Amino acid sequence: MDMSVESLETPALTKAQLSDLLFEQIGLNKRESKDMIDAFFDLISGSLVDGNDVKISGFGNFQIRTKAPRPGRNPRTGEAIPIKARRVVTFHASHKLKEQIQEECRPLSILQPPTSSF
Repeated sequence: MDMSVESLETPALTKAQLSDLLFEQIGLNKRESKDMIDAFFDLISGSLVDGNDVKISGFGNFQIRTKAPRPGRNPRTGEAIPIKARRVVTFHASHKLKEQIQEECRPLSILQPPTSSF
């Protein structure tokens, strides 16, 4: 099953567009498509909020990282401002995803064998 996103008008892929792709490509009705996308993202965000990492095989890992408190500075006034400790989400792409991305941006000269100029 080929999920093509070439027809999308915006550079960002939205939940609504994902839902439309499920509707068009798989045949779910629009309500089921929307519910499935919402449930998928609710599971991911709920797991992250609970402090659990999310690993999606062939895509990447979402990890929770705790940042320590640190001194900061207001760039306008130069005044020192303490930055509180916080949790952040980081994403690390899988090797498979990185390879796919690199294949897409290689110049044609790398993909084609060199021609001799005899």
